[in-house]
Amino acid sequence: MINVTKTHLPSIEKYKAYIDEIYSSGWLTNNGQFVRKLEEKLKEYLGVKYIVLVSNGTLALQIAYKALELEGEVITTPFTFVATTSSLVWQGLTPKFVDIDRDTFNIDYRKIEESITEKTSAIVPVHVFGNACEIERISTIAKKHKLKVIYDAAHAFGVKYKDKNILNFGDISTISFHSTKLFHTIEGGAIVVNSKEMYDKVKLLINFGIPGTDQITGVGINSKMNEFEAAMGLCMLDDLEKIHNKRKIVFNYYMDNLPNGLEYQKINDDCTANYAYFPVLFKSEELLLKVIKNLNSRDIFPRRYFYPSLETLDYIENSFDISTSSDISKRILCLPMYDTLSIEDLRLITSIIKESLQ
Repeated sequence: MINVTKTHLPSIEKYKAYIDEIYSSGWLTNNGQFVRKLEEKLKEYLGVKYIVLVSNGTLALQIAYKALELEGEVITTPFTFVATTSSLVWQGLTPKFVDIDRDTFNIDYRKIEESITEKTSAIVPVHVFGNACEIERISTIAKKHKLKVIYDAAHAFGVKYKDKNILNFGDISTISFHSTKLFHTIEGGAIVVNSKEMYDKVKLLINFGIPGTDQITGVGINSKMNEFEAAMGLCMLDDLEKIHNKRKIVFNYYMDNLPNGLEYQKINDDCTANYAYFPVLFKSEELLLKVIKNLNSRDIFPRRYFYPSLETLDYIENSFDISTSSDISKRILCLPMYDTLSIEDLRLITSIIKESLQ
């Protein structure tokens, strides 16, 4: 069976060595040694000032909204994983969808201002498939209207924008470390902020609002990463270069061997690639469904990321002009993409797609 992704598992001996230390110390959670060590290593690896590790990427978004004290309406994209939207609704915020750019699949910055009202408090763009948004354009709009910007960078681990890690932009950036991601901690995520004041605020929010023994200074929640997850992250960091290089080989094979007639995401010229996903756009939904059926018959399971377009959610008031996202969501397919995908498997996948399109 070939799935759309396959979790990279590092050396079990290396992971067991960390587990032995956890058992020896008896410290399983609550800001243990490996959580602290992973935070420091990720700060260095990613080139960010402050990073807070959390239990998953969805809670990272929710904590970000809470830390910035958002209210009312938040402008975001309908072309993303559902957590971007559901986390807003969960926090009592109202998503206001802006359509996407047909080429980049990111939120169309040219349509943001017309959607801003007196109730708007923030913009939540997504670096879709790790492709950088129009960061400067969005920043200009946000400053003009005094709005906060939270970047959902769930797909963008290791991506650089103009020689600077993409997580450095906006008021806050969040990222997912789910096991399906390029870098993972089994479950997990992180919040990247730009000041010590915001770092301290976020650290309180993820720990019940408790700064220390016998103190509670405000409302908080429990979204801490545990030691077993942090240990996995430390192991993964050692393998990242190897993972990246192998994924690049897979990416290049697809580009060299897929048939004509497919469209691809236009990557921002100022953005590096992390090879986390391989989305392709078919000419019609009918062709896409034919390809899926033929791949599935050979135990190959791509995914329709992102389908359906989120303005169709039954808990969202659908009063948006979202024609581009609606169209692309019906025609886009993410092909299997992971570091251990063999040339033989890639040859099979591309040959089935070629046959399907003839």
